[in-house]
Amino acid sequence: MNACVEAREAVAPAKPAWRAVYSLGLGVFGLITAEFLPASLLTPMAVSLGVSEGMAGQAVTATALVALVTGLLITPATRKIDRRWVLMFFSVLQIISSLLVAFAPTLHVLLMGRLLLGVAIGGFWAMSTATTMRLVPADKVPKALAVIFSSVSIATVVAAPLGSYLGSLICILPSMLALLWQIWVLPSMKPESSGSLGTLFRVLRRPGMIGGMLATILIFSGHFAFFTYLRPFLETVGQANVETISLILLGFGLANFVGTSIAGHLLARNLRLTLALVPFGMGILALMMVAFGHLAMLDGLLVALWGFAFGLVPVGWSTWLATTVPDEAESAGGLLVASIQLAISAGAAGGGVVFDLNGASGVFAGSGFLLVTAMVIVFMGVKVKAA
Repeated sequence: MNACVEAREAVAPAKPAWRAVYSLGLGVFGLITAEFLPASLLTPMAVSLGVSEGMAGQAVTATALVALVTGLLITPATRKIDRRWVLMFFSVLQIISSLLVAFAPTLHVLLMGRLLLGVAIGGFWAMSTATTMRLVPADKVPKALAVIFSSVSIATVVAAPLGSYLGSLICILPSMLALLWQIWVLPSMKPESSGSLGTLFRVLRRPGMIGGMLATILIFSGHFAFFTYLRPFLETVGQANVETISLILLGFGLANFVGTSIAGHLLARNLRLTLALVPFGMGILALMMVAFGHLAMLDGLLVALWGFAFGLVPVGWSTWLATTVPDEAESAGGLLVASIQLAISAGAAGGGVVFDLNGASGVFAGSGFLLVTAMVIVFMGVKVKAA
């Protein structure tokens, strides 16, 4: 435990760079808004491109696959580059990606934009925890992470309902503002880790890491299978119109923000129990959607509860990462991002196949099974240290 404390203090600055943290939070807002847009635009996107909803959902798969590879390779690929320039490069990629998606005339151009987004997402999230640890003192890291993940929650609120009306252009302006702000306030951050591929394997062999990665894969697979095909479910099973769907997605985002806001309190009380019970609750909600999805008002409540529960997930697993592998946070972050993006691609791709064969109810049933299984793995195979 002393080694963990020493590792955190070795990279922590004497004074917090809050403006830099907030600039990253604004950048995250643009990234997550862009990542979540297919959830609200899947049906019209499929119609405009002349493809099935299952095929259009593969835009999520393309992003996730590239993010997976980027998350693994970004640390060794940039081991000699100042982290300030690397982070700003991701902001530039996200802006280019949003422009391509907004004006895509064909599925191929859309996929190209999503591929660039995958590079930005994978790279940023791989470095996010390690970067946060270098911007603020060790005792301020939870607060700084809360700022970043609050941006995720706010983006969730905005992306889903407003994306239905404004499309991909909604994430371009905040991303441009974030880039300008980052140029102004981000300090120089020389790379400190060796960043070799061998480091990834050494980190993965640490006690409890494989269990954590497997649980993460199952949780995010279940979530993104559910969330990617939520709009088609609400249209076909719940018979909801676009206004109702927008309100339901708004409820998801608001509840997600609340979940993120109280995550620190719950995690401080019992990290392992929170990590385990959240996917269990989400699994039960997915199965309830299958059973009672024809009731639109109940759908709204269940989706809001899902949003609340998922608000705990990113904060929870980032906290687990920071307390488990503080001395190799970038490499461990790459492994976590790879696990999440593998999960997203599996959830979206597998969900697309199941959707085309058995509809959204089949997707939600599979999602529930994955999430309940994740709870079992957390209890049996995840090593948790005190924060």
